[in-house]
Amino acid sequence: MENLQNWINNAVGSINDVVWGLPTVFLLCGTGIILTILLKGIQFRGFFHAIQVIRGKFDHKDDPGEVNHFQALCTALSATVGLGNIAGVAIAIGIGGPGAVFWMILVGLLGMCTKYSECTLGLMYRRVDKEGVVHGGPMYYIEAAFGGGSLGKKVAAFFALACIFASFGAANMFQTNQAASVAEATMGINKHVTGIVLAVMTAVVIVGGIKRIGKVASYIVPFMGGIYVIGALIIIIANFAQLPAIFSMIMSAAFAGSAAVGGFAGATFKAVMLQGVKRACFSNEAGIGSSPFAHSAAATREPVREGSVAILEPFVDTVIICTMTALVILITGEWENGKPGDWVQGALITAKAFNYTIPHFGNYFIPIAVFFFAYSTLISWSYYGERSIDYLFKGKGLLTYKLVFCAVAYFGAIWNAQGVNNFSEMMMGIMIFPNLIAVILLMPTLSRATTEYFGKLKRGEFEQKD
Repeated sequence: MENLQNWINNAVGSINDVVWGLPTVFLLCGTGIILTILLKGIQFRGFFHAIQVIRGKFDHKDDPGEVNHFQALCTALSATVGLGNIAGVAIAIGIGGPGAVFWMILVGLLGMCTKYSECTLGLMYRRVDKEGVVHGGPMYYIEAAFGGGSLGKKVAAFFALACIFASFGAANMFQTNQAASVAEATMGINKHVTGIVLAVMTAVVIVGGIKRIGKVASYIVPFMGGIYVIGALIIIIANFAQLPAIFSMIMSAAFAGSAAVGGFAGATFKAVMLQGVKRACFSNEAGIGSSPFAHSAAATREPVREGSVAILEPFVDTVIICTMTALVILITGEWENGKPGDWVQGALITAKAFNYTIPHFGNYFIPIAVFFFAYSTLISWSYYGERSIDYLFKGKGLLTYKLVFCAVAYFGAIWNAQGVNNFSEMMMGIMIFPNLIAVILLMPTLSRATTEYFGKLKRGEFEQKD
């Protein structure tokens, strides 16, 4: 039986490597580039408007939806800010060298446009029932993109099924497993305790639906993210003189490899690029199709308005937080002390890097950050899975899904989740294809909506609050 399990795990791992290979990289980056050109750099020209929107300047009481713009953003961010920012960056640098940071930032910038596109479409095709409950997610625009008939429904159902598997694995069992492992390695806390606490905390929030999830996320993300950024800034400012050399190393290694992985030749350059792209995608989830679930619940009548809010998500997650983590690791030299073989080792390397300038900060804060970031990912992805269940079974089975989700959170903490994680990572990667193909097919609709909205904004046709 053990040999069979090992064979299955290895087989799934091999398929996962194929799913996250160069074709996926080209699809993610290529779509981001095409969208940036088509939408005339919307991630840059719409940035200031996004800040105005989350400040409530365009809010109206009668707008349909369940959460405000800021809560929708925090819900989406709570699903993305987590282990990818703490351990994933260390893994990317450990395997791909400093050059992986360049590709991480580039994909983050392109991801801002991809997020805008998929979240705008999510709002355009969402459905709001008589009770005001939002039924949203990529399934609805996937249906439309593939003609709205039998084919569209089948592709959308496939996406929803993949999302459910991902919600149980990479977004649940993997998160609790790594949070419990880090807590045990640094503080000696029993994994059963971590699992029970996470399961109970998750249940308390997700039974209240997206409104309670959005409210909790709007507290956790700014607070934990703020402390993390402040800690990183202290280290970066204290070692400011090293920055020119660090940025020079990043740029040269991005195309020429590094001593960590060898010279410029084929596999080396591929490893550098793949690590940067893969970790950026895992971190901000641009192109996967997860964020449209959260943003579709926003109270607004203007899809482009909420799409603009989504621009901020990869910027905060990847361009700011991941870059700061990378700079801390590179400044302190921790990346040269050995390649992290797993996520726990990656988190410990980041913790050691924070200890470099702020003694004991990493030892205590990083485990706490991993716990709360894992928790925030749990509550947000539970909603994504719930909406997928809602789509497949027409509103049935939602309570059962929530109960199973909380139970899985506990078992994930005490089991070895590697096999499950490989499978769920594979399903998360598979989500990219129907999602981005649908976005590509709907580019003309997206372009028209963008031009129309920003034309009205420029002419002052939208009512604004002082």
